[in-house]
Amino acid sequence: MSNRTKTNHSKELIAWGAKLILGVALLGAGLWGYHFSGQPIILQVGEARLPVRVHRLTVEAVLQQTGLNLNPADTLSLPPESGLLPGQTIKISLARPIALETGNNNDRRTVLTHRQTPAAVFAEQGLAFAPADDIYVDGRLWPANRPLPVTLPNSPSPLAGIRRQVESMRPLPVKVTLHRAISIYINDDGQMQTVQTTQQTVGDVLHSLAIPLYSGDALSADLSAPLTADMTIAISRSVPVSIQVDNRLIKTRTRSATVGQVLAQEQVALVGQDFTRPPEDAPVAGGKAIRVVRVVETLEIEKETTPFETLWVPDRTLELDIQQVSQAGQEGVTKTRTRVRYENGIEVSRQEEETWLEQEPADKTIAYGTKVVVRTLETPDGEIEYWRKIRMLATSYSAATSGKSKDHPAYGITRTGLPAGYGVVAVDPGVVPLWSQVYVPGYGAAVAGDTGGAILGKHIDLGFDEDNLKLWYRWVDVYLQTPAPRRDKIRYVLPQFPQER
Repeated sequence: MSNRTKTNHSKELIAWGAKLILGVALLGAGLWGYHFSGQPIILQVGEARLPVRVHRLTVEAVLQQTGLNLNPADTLSLPPESGLLPGQTIKISLARPIALETGNNNDRRTVLTHRQTPAAVFAEQGLAFAPADDIYVDGRLWPANRPLPVTLPNSPSPLAGIRRQVESMRPLPVKVTLHRAISIYINDDGQMQTVQTTQQTVGDVLHSLAIPLYSGDALSADLSAPLTADMTIAISRSVPVSIQVDNRLIKTRTRSATVGQVLAQEQVALVGQDFTRPPEDAPVAGGKAIRVVRVVETLEIEKETTPFETLWVPDRTLELDIQQVSQAGQEGVTKTRTRVRYENGIEVSRQEEETWLEQEPADKTIAYGTKVVVRTLETPDGEIEYWRKIRMLATSYSAATSGKSKDHPAYGITRTGLPAGYGVVAVDPGVVPLWSQVYVPGYGAAVAGDTGGAILGKHIDLGFDEDNLKLWYRWVDVYLQTPAPRRDKIRYVLPQFPQER
């Protein structure tokens, strides 16, 4: 194609575009002119006022021109065929959409209504409801006469058409659910009550009525069991009891009839003679304590001894100062059996059952020698004869140590009247007869001529002159020289004190 041809074609396109723009402008101007050549009318929806211009002054023409397709439940302040005057207001009341559930056979419906409360909506729909029924609005418990909430859609742009603006003023749907109450019966341990409730389970209705359940109570249905009309829930109540046993306190609840059954329930066993207060067959008293008394009986054996006597028997075949036990002594033993009863560790009784002699007492017999044998002893002063040798504690004294002052009339005078001094010894006359001739190794020969308050038993006090006192304290053999005294003057069994260590 030549350049000249291209140029002509471009000019044609430009001319055609200009004509198109001019046509659209003329059309818009015509429409704008047509619009503004109409009469002004006000559409009022709630508080909103929407101005429109119409060429036909009837309500129906306004609805057609604005494209409003109202629901039959919506209302107009004027009939559709009504004529209008310029500037007149048409009021539109939009019905509220409600999703209604009544809980009867899955009755679900959506209605459009101008009613403001659940009670008014139910009345309009011919639905009766009782005070015990529950009403939920969008899942929340709602009073019957409380106005329903209003939620509007997002407002469209002010440039949107009249139809969109009006539809945006219709409240969003609200879900209203009617939970109808049913009648149930509660037998609480014989106390009957009729309850209208909308609760779903046994546990829910007991909780809603603040009816407590205790661990020992019995329920005729599970807590999770669904409620049905005319259902009876029976509660068999337990009573609180406490058990004192083995130094501990058990608190529990029970439906048992007797004390023994309560113990079985708590696995408390009675053994032997154990018993309870109150008795096992006593009826259970709620709130009262059951006391278990543990009984233990023991047998105690008490022993009582009887001392034996010691008999000394002379024996001519035994030498003097020789002793032999011819019969060992035996204590007598008497035993007593006593039954002792303890209740919870405390002695409550003691009963003597039997006493018997288990062992007879037997006297101890000791034979002592009475045979006097004369013997000889070589001493630095020559040979002596003696008839008895006694192991004795030897001490020493003089007239000055005898406990009397020199001006005392008896100063230096012994028991026998002999003057105190060397060769005179003090003895216990029951052991060594006075005037006996004795020989003490290391001291020499002497006569038993004195006594003393401290000279008892096998104790001999050796006399010394005042100017030549030698202190003695030792055990020595004391020889009693012949002749021996008459047999009736001899003490055959000597005392055993003092004792040589």
